[in-house]
Amino acid sequence: MLNRTHTVLSLRNFTHPRATLQCYTADTQQVIGGTIIETYSKPRNISCVHYKLNQEESGGLDSLTCTWEHHMNPPVNYAVESVFYKQKEILQCHSKKTTCTLTELFTLRDDNITVTVKATTHHWNVSSEPRTFALHDISKSLPPKDLEVADSAGSLSVKWRRLSPLEPGRCEVKCRKCDHSETGNNTRPYCLLNDEANGSIMINNVDSCTTYGFSVRCVLGKAIWSDWSKEKLHVTKLNKNHVNLRLWRKVSEREENGLRKVRVMWKGIPKDCGGTFDYTIKQTHDSEHMTGGNYTFCGNTTCDVVVNQDAHRINLTVFRNKEVLVVKSVYVPAVGESLPQVTNIQTLSDDKVIKVSWMAPMQPVSGYKIDWTQDGSQYHWKESEYTNVTLSGLQEKKPYNITVTPLFDDKTGQGTKVLHVCSSFGDPDSIAITVVPSYRQAFVSWNTKSQKECSGAVQSYTVNYYKTQDVLYLNVTVDGKMRNVSLKDLSPDTQYTVNVDARALTGISKSSDEKFTTTKFDPGLVTPLSVAGSVIIFLVLFLGLCIAVQWKKFQEKPVPNPALSSVGVWASQSQQKGICFQPFRNPSESHCDTVYPEKAQSTSTPSLVTGYDTNTASEYIVDYANSGMTLGLYTEDESPVEPAKTPPSPGESTALISSDSSTANPYRSQSSGESPVPETEKLSKHVPVKQQEKALLKTIYVTLDMIEQDHKR
Repeated sequence: MLNRTHTVLSLRNFTHPRATLQCYTADTQQVIGGTIIETYSKPRNISCVHYKLNQEESGGLDSLTCTWEHHMNPPVNYAVESVFYKQKEILQCHSKKTTCTLTELFTLRDDNITVTVKATTHHWNVSSEPRTFALHDISKSLPPKDLEVADSAGSLSVKWRRLSPLEPGRCEVKCRKCDHSETGNNTRPYCLLNDEANGSIMINNVDSCTTYGFSVRCVLGKAIWSDWSKEKLHVTKLNKNHVNLRLWRKVSEREENGLRKVRVMWKGIPKDCGGTFDYTIKQTHDSEHMTGGNYTFCGNTTCDVVVNQDAHRINLTVFRNKEVLVVKSVYVPAVGESLPQVTNIQTLSDDKVIKVSWMAPMQPVSGYKIDWTQDGSQYHWKESEYTNVTLSGLQEKKPYNITVTPLFDDKTGQGTKVLHVCSSFGDPDSIAITVVPSYRQAFVSWNTKSQKECSGAVQSYTVNYYKTQDVLYLNVTVDGKMRNVSLKDLSPDTQYTVNVDARALTGISKSSDEKFTTTKFDPGLVTPLSVAGSVIIFLVLFLGLCIAVQWKKFQEKPVPNPALSSVGVWASQSQQKGICFQPFRNPSESHCDTVYPEKAQSTSTPSLVTGYDTNTASEYIVDYANSGMTLGLYTEDESPVEPAKTPPSPGESTALISSDSSTANPYRSQSSGESPVPETEKLSKHVPVKQQEKALLKTIYVTLDMIEQDHKR
């Protein structure tokens, strides 16, 4: 023990490959710790392969390769010891890897061998368990050589150098057809050959002008299969009976001149065939069949011809080395011809592949032709006997126009088109949003703008919004058919940021952020207030207009001129009988509008009204000494009464009434010599006058301002 916590244990002469170390307490023998000690392990899983360097002889120089498993970190040196029993020979090979090969061995096929692997390091060495093998079980032949392939009456003959006839064996031939069509490379099943086949095999039913690849491997008895020989490629010759010419056409719409363009396409003549091929197109009316018509010399796979609106036959003749190889025709319907067609075409796209299905017509059909194009200039087509087909090898995220046409015995039906079918889909379209804010809510609408030809179909839209200052995200998700949404329960007079996410199965597209601010007041409250304010303003204006009109009328009323007035004293109470006074009335309405003043006592008093005869109009004086009232006199036509220009009567004062000694005061001081009238008497009396005088009486108006002025005096 080094101290209370550390102990060193040295194990000397330790030869075990593995051990378990446990530590106990001294008094109670309780296990307090332990570990596993691994020093080395033995090599295991030894396997050996015996290679026959010369397969045509029963003996000869061979090689032996052995492999094993051994997981050790330090460098290890290996020694493989092989013991041949019949030969009584021990051979060794050395290696630093887990494989080792003994070469230049002279072995017997029926001999046995025992193999032991020894591993050595600076500190230890260990040997594996010995493993015994029978040479005929571990022998592996070399791949066959001199592989030859030849055509023979529509078949292929494959030959190779076989094993020694002294030893039984069998071989396998692998046939691979190099087909570069839509289906990809095909591999035929293995062709088995026994030892009686003399190292050759015949392969029948091969295609013309097609490249095939062949390789062979062999095995001796129950030994190990040899490796495959190097592949031998061979192109088959053209067999006239095997030529399967497939012909199709694509008819365009009728032009203004009544002609139609027909693109003729064909398959079935492989490019690998030798010789010279020529192609001739002959177009005839359907009623003429093969007689007459025009000839057109074309290229290798397509040809364009022009026909009118009638039904036609397009005949293709293929020449090989100037000899007719095959003839094929296709029908072109007339314009407006009623023909059967397929219905209910369905498509499904996924990863550059389009699956097409349809419903067959009522009439029996012999097959279907399916053509498709991406740009309208280059067409692809294929045949099918079923009501479905798979189109592969398409361009990514491109729309295709697909046409399905039923085939009958000697004619074709009407083609049914389906347009803009995408081979695959990308992210959804880009989004442009518009926001109309209001009080505590906002109306958000958006439009999608196509950014690709095949954008993914939108499944849903998510509207994300948050307060600019808080960055607290909220969202609303709507169906993919919706294009607007109302955001409610917002804060008034607050700025928000909004964006829209379009979600599809292929991805997500996000719009740019849009900022908006809600209004401070509710528009529903602003409108009534505006209406009420407008009504109040209208009433104020109307009231002001009325006041202005009344004020104008007031200003336009005639005002008596005090300078032209006369003043008299009301009659005594005994004389006021019959006198009425109601100011500012129409004289024609009542007799009380007329004032009948008391007749003057003095006969020498001149007339108060000029321009009237004193014999017909008496003078009238009103006594106001006791009442203090000043009276203004007006005529019936509201013109002031002109006072007499005669000297004043006895007792009348002509001094001007002036409180400020001004010479501009128009009032005169008038007094009467009559005795004052008691204040208790009535203010008006009716004075009897002559009948002729009553008819000529003038209306007298009294102005309060004159009365007040005289009262002050």
